[in-house]
Amino acid sequence: MRYEGPIFRPPSEANSLLIQATIGCPHNKCTFCGLYKKKKFRIRPVSEIKEDLVMAREAYSSEVRSIFFPDGNSIVMKTKDLVEIFELCYQLFPHLERITIYGSARFLARKSLEELKALAAAGLSRIHSGMESGDDEVLLKIQKGATAQQIIDAGLRVKEAGIELSEYLLIGIGGRTLSKQHALGSARVLNALDPHFIRIRTYAPVPKTPLGQEYLNGTFQRLSPHEALKETRLIIENLQTTGFFLSDHISNFVNLNGRMPNDKATMLRLLDYALTLDESKFETVDYRYM
Repeated sequence: MRYEGPIFRPPSEANSLLIQATIGCPHNKCTFCGLYKKKKFRIRPVSEIKEDLVMAREAYSSEVRSIFFPDGNSIVMKTKDLVEIFELCYQLFPHLERITIYGSARFLARKSLEELKALAAAGLSRIHSGMESGDDEVLLKIQKGATAQQIIDAGLRVKEAGIELSEYLLIGIGGRTLSKQHALGSARVLNALDPHFIRIRTYAPVPKTPLGQEYLNGTFQRLSPHEALKETRLIIENLQTTGFFLSDHISNFVNLNGRMPNDKATMLRLLDYALTLDESKFETVDYRYM
């Protein structure tokens, strides 16, 4: 398999075969993200992707169970090309159980319900989608490229097509000023979506990004550990969803994992306990010293 630059994948795809379908991100304007800044976006030719899949078959035999297609927003590819690639995956790997891909609301909006159903029929199992926030002011500030309603519309269409929806939420991305409205807006959007998975990450400033620079010059106030935990609590307290809530990332201060609504009370109790601990007990990353 051939890879260009660093490859990023969700922690839940740790055991997946990674086949690079796109280079970089077609949006690449989010003020908090530095993952793809050194890459110029392009879509790899279908023939190259197919060649990599054949190489993977030769390297790993037929035992591959899951495949993830980076880089950012590979859902932007033409539907017919994705269908062709997914169908080959199942031909090469008869034990394949799951195909997953990144797709944010801005690019999911370009896919009709019929196209998403075609992708599901071809074997697309799950879309990892970074909503980051459900508050329009926060979304505008971080230049996410979508509104709260657009996130809802895109996510519901994914679910209607029969594809699992995994939504990512950034704790603290609104800073201190917008923390409450970020939490309540995010809970509202997640309730409207009721995604199969809600996955949280806690914002940490990234070098050489616009929001990282705002943090350094003091115009963006990063949440303290307790403030981040209180924001998380406010979100969970207002959730009325039925899927999994997962804290599967090193950036988070507390390991919260459960199924809503059954485990909601347990997660709230764990947060309440964490808030009794001194903030010095929580490790935070400050990139100024990296």
